[in-house]
This record gives sequence, structure tokens and C-alpha cells, in this order.
Amino acid sequence: MSSQMSATNFNLLGANSLKDEITIKNVWNYNLHEEFYVIRRVVQKYHWVAMDTEFPGVVARPIGEFRSTADYQYQLLRCNVDLLRIIQLGLTFMDENGRTPPGCTTWQFNFKFNLQEDMYAQDSIDLLQNSGLQFREHEEHGIEPLEFAELLMTSGIVLMDNISWLSFHSGYDFGYLLKLLTDQNLPQEESSFFEILRMYFPTIYDVKYLMKLCKNLKGGLQEVADQLELRRVGPQHQAGSDSLLTGMAFFKIKEIFFDGNIESTSGHLYGLSTYVLVYCARIITINVFSSSLFCFVRQQFYF
Repeated sequence: MSSQMSATNFNLLGANSLKDEITIKNVWNYNLHEEFYVIRRVVQKYHWVAMDTEFPGVVARPIGEFRSTADYQYQLLRCNVDLLRIIQLGLTFMDENGRTPPGCTTWQFNFKFNLQEDMYAQDSIDLLQNSGLQFREHEEHGIEPLEFAELLMTSGIVLMDNISWLSFHSGYDFGYLLKLLTDQNLPQEESSFFEILRMYFPTIYDVKYLMKLCKNLKGGLQEVADQLELRRVGPQHQAGSDSLLTGMAFFKIKEIFFDGNIESTSGHLYGLSTYVLVYCARIITINVFSSSLFCFVRQQFYF
């Protein structure tokens, strides 16, 4: 896997084109420390962090009674994040105008993952392989989660009130990040999850949630990017490229639909913390037990 992907940069808000290059840098265990050294300097000026993760899919579903659809969705998230390992994390840094730093703009962290030992959903792995992920590299040169978490804690981008996080349909993304940072399974209650989330990430904007408030925006990340006439840099379904496109989409939406006033939408994650009518689900078959929560495991998974 090549260490860098480049393409011509441009002004996210549609003014003059920039001549700098956007660079997505792959980070492995052998260059982890040196890249965090660079990040600690970048974040001093670029306080908006767009984020995306790649993970091994969904292999389990919770059973029992749930207070709402949002409660079910959180328990589904918790069950799978507890069972599975993160594969990739993309971080893109921007300033308050959506401009990226010169040189490297996006870091793509590649975590240790072993197809022979770790659990996954085959369709998700197929998608990632078709997008260019090379799992032999992850097995041999992947980042150890604990080492990454220690560096992230001292990076200046978590636990900071002046840092704004940008994401897209990001319950799972932040679930995996919290699992990394705490080295623990996710809390059983969604309210506790949000308490911890706000501590590590005080300001979060979820582009998918913002789309609910915007007329005529719909679909996934690529679809909304097409509607906003944004150009992707790098392969789809890789965390670095997706994080960059997420940041671009946020600033375009902020400009067009919110006239720059978007603070009231902070803290909402699409699909979570939206309590509606009580929803109950019961599944009799129990195949796996995880973190005091019974989960029904789909037939197609591997470990």
C-alpha cells in the first residue's frame, strides 16, 4: 500500500482555487510517533477535525426489550463495537473556513487486524478489499490500539473545548474511538455513552444529522457530496478520503444552509438519542454473550 495519495487542492467554499496539494498519509506502526509529532503542531492552528472510521461490519444484533428505536440502535452499536476491532481511522484538519493545512491534510491510521483471528462480516471485508485495503499489511504493520490511544490522549485534539469534530452518521465511529481511548467496552446506557462522549469530544457535528435540517439533501456521503458538487480525493470507503469529504461537505452545508450559524446542531449523532415510540424486539435464539448483553449473531461472520 503506498504511503501517500495526492490530488490538487481547492477552496472548499468555492472562491479561488488553491495551489497546495492535498495529501492523505498512511500511518502504520513504524511511522506512528513521527506523524503524531506533526499532528500536535498542525492542531495548534487547525481546530476542525473531520473523522471517519472503517470497521468489520455488523455481526451481532441485541435481543430483549428496548425503550425506543434509538435505544435499540445504541444497543446494536454497543454489541458490535464491543465484539469487533477498528480497522482504519481517518483524520482531516481544517480551519474555521474549511481550508486545510499546506502539505499533509489527512492522516489515515491503519490498525492491526488479522483475518485469521479477528471477527468480521464477510461483506464488509469484501467492500474494504475492493476499495484497496490490504489486510496483510494490517496484520504485519498495523497500529496497536493501546499505543495509538496513548498518543491520541496527548495530541491536543481530544478533551479540548476549542476542537470541533466533524463526522457523517458517526455513532459507530465515535463508539470505536471511545473504546480506543478508554480501553473498555461501551457503557450499557446510551445516556452514559453521551456523557463520556461529551467529555472526550465536547463539540461534534454529524453531517448526516445536519442533512435532516436541509431541504433536498439525502443519501450517503458520496451522494450528498455529488449534490454539493464536491470532488473526492482518494478511494471511496477508505477512512482518509471519507474524512476529507466529510469535512468538505460540512463546510459547504454550513455556508449554504446555515448562513454560518450552526452551533445549535452540535452534539447530535444521527440515529441516536432520538427517542420516539417504545419499540420492542424479541429474538429467542442466543448465540453469543458479550458485556452483559445477549446478542444474536448473524450467520455470516468469520473468526
